Amino acid sequence: MDAAVIQQAKACLAQKKEFSSTCSVPQVLDQIGSKWAILIIYTAFTRYSCEPSHLAFFRRPRSGAVPLANIEEHLLNQDLIYVGGGNTRAMLAVWREWNVDEILRKAWQSGILLSGMSAGSICWFDYGGSDSTFVDKLSPLQGLGLVRGSCTPHFDGESNRRPDFHQLVQNGEIPPGIGIDDGAAVLFEGQQVVEVVSSRPAAKAYQVKLEKDGQIAEKPLETRYLG
Repeated sequence: MDAAVIQQAKACLAQKKEFSSTCSVPQVLDQIGSKWAILIIYTAFTRYSCEPSHLAFFRRPRSGAVPLANIEEHLLNQDLIYVGGGNTRAMLAVWREWNVDEILRKAWQSGILLSGMSAGSICWFDYGGSDSTFVDKLSPLQGLGLVRGSCTPHFDGESNRRPDFHQLVQNGEIPPGIGIDDGAAVLFEGQQVVEVVSSRPAAKAYQVKLEKDGQIAEKPLETRYLG
């Protein structure tokens, strides 16, 4: 999804004479791949009029890293906050220790665009279907509660995602919500879905709810393919 979004941003930026938006990239865990992810983001956005930065909690600050004594001031002065993938449960635990959960709530209330993929999509909802315990079955995980309902990513990318998410909703372990295919993104304004876009022709998002007879119903949401 990221490459398609960057290409769309490039087209938008080309039409503007001035663009002063700052892109903040919180990488909450220095897991394998985090260095690569940060490099990709910096390479992509520094080509345009963006000033990327990132959060790193487990090493001394390097170029672009947000000073840990200055997290709130920095995040609340961003136009965009992007959260990458990883272990959602561990990520949320670190956030709560550093009060990042409350800072992100303030960011949301002030109108800063909050975004992300994988763990970075689950975290905004009341609950998610998560594989943070590294077992073959999804388990319920409480998120930040900025968006009502539940969410699971990789809806078409992992064979157990759809049936496990259905089961969690059907059992009442999580509220009804949204399943998001790999390559799809859902835009919310407040609590309302305003658009679904995709970087893959077949990728979609689905509203998942529990019918009166106890059965699960899926409704595919209209999706705009970015090409």
